[in-house]
Amino acid sequence: MWCADNTGDYELLDSSDGERLEKWGRYVLIRPDPQVIWHGLRRHPAWQTPDASYRRSSSGGGAWSENKLPGSWVCRIGPYDFHVRPMGFKHTGVFPEQAVNWQWMHDLILRRKASGREVKVLNLFAYTGGATVACAKAGASVVHVDAAKNMVALARENMALNHLEDSPSRYIVDDCLKFVRREIRRGNRYDGVVMDPPSYGRGPKGETWRLEDNIHELVREAARLLSEDPLFFLINSYTTGLSAGAVAYLAKEEVASHHNGKLSAGEVGLRVRQTGMPLPCGSAVRWEKE
Repeated sequence: MWCADNTGDYELLDSSDGERLEKWGRYVLIRPDPQVIWHGLRRHPAWQTPDASYRRSSSGGGAWSENKLPGSWVCRIGPYDFHVRPMGFKHTGVFPEQAVNWQWMHDLILRRKASGREVKVLNLFAYTGGATVACAKAGASVVHVDAAKNMVALARENMALNHLEDSPSRYIVDDCLKFVRREIRRGNRYDGVVMDPPSYGRGPKGETWRLEDNIHELVREAARLLSEDPLFFLINSYTTGLSAGAVAYLAKEEVASHHNGKLSAGEVGLRVRQTGMPLPCGSAVRWEKE
């Protein structure tokens, strides 16, 4: 497992009974997590005094209760600052477990930049810009693509928070697969590609996205955008039932078989402070130029 141990102001304090107890800077949150299958192990005292809890509804969805939070606040995750905003469906606008991938991409870009070469990165399903911030901070130019206009706006805010508002980055509100196809026709190429596709979603014009149905085409087309001397390709997944090994098989066929380099796959996770054990938080498949 790739465990994000350097998470700055974020701490996963404890976990039990289908929930995680988290500290986001000054504030303590309780959020549901289907990976937490153990019961009766609430040892940390902060379980009794959270600033907010996300509660599932029996009719679907859910809402924040016991809410003593501001609308947003700033939290440092690793070396980066982000606006934290409690949203619907338990989200906060940041996935701290991705800090381990941000560091990996940051280091690869720095090494390439040290040789005097420029690095261009495509970030697909880019959400609020965690990977965009990390890559831009290392000196890459980033094309940030997401179908949700409000998420792209938050990404711009996070870039400004990290003093990257003047970086040579572009922000695109579009269906990711359609954008990739247009980039192929335009002849544009990228040294790095990162994608964080959802299990299910809709594009800006109502396009339907299901990961199991669309991931092969997405990876195949995105791989065509890699430059002649590419640096990395990263696929993140939070879809239950889609294993890292299955995605790695796909990445081997569409990415690694066309380039020399190293392919690896595994879970990403966060270490629980109370026990020292890592909690799985999704999977990742990484290809990098050796």
